[in-house]
Amino acid sequence: MRFAVNFLRNEEEAKDIVQDVFEKLWMNREKVETGKTKAWLFTCVNNAMINFIQKKNRTCELNLALHERGSFDKTQYESTQVINYVVSILPPLQKSILLLRDLEGYSYDEIGEILEISASQVKVYLFRARMKIKKQLTHLNELV
Repeated sequence: MRFAVNFLRNEEEAKDIVQDVFEKLWMNREKVETGKTKAWLFTCVNNAMINFIQKKNRTCELNLALHERGSFDKTQYESTQVINYVVSILPPLQKSILLLRDLEGYSYDEIGEILEISASQVKVYLFRARMKIKKQLTHLNELV
């Protein structure tokens, strides 16, 4: 649930997705190995969130990133809000990896298993995500 809330930044949407995934787990309980249930849940939640975001982006056009870049006011934002904004504009895969590693504390191998990619790919995407965050924070700092 924490992973979904931090990814979507909306508790109600996260609750809906997590509930749907648990329902899916119940329906597939015979097929899911007991030892891999946690990884299966994270994989399904991650895929459901990406599908949800793609569907949401198709139905309504958002120019939030461009709007906020032009109207950044230092007194309006706290540092956590700035970091949340910068994380929110990452591509979904990079965002998932960053949250799983830094927030949930998973190892590279565990993240690779959850997202069905290799541990070396996890490292590359995590590095790229951190570099994008650093670049955005530098850019926002220049605006101030």
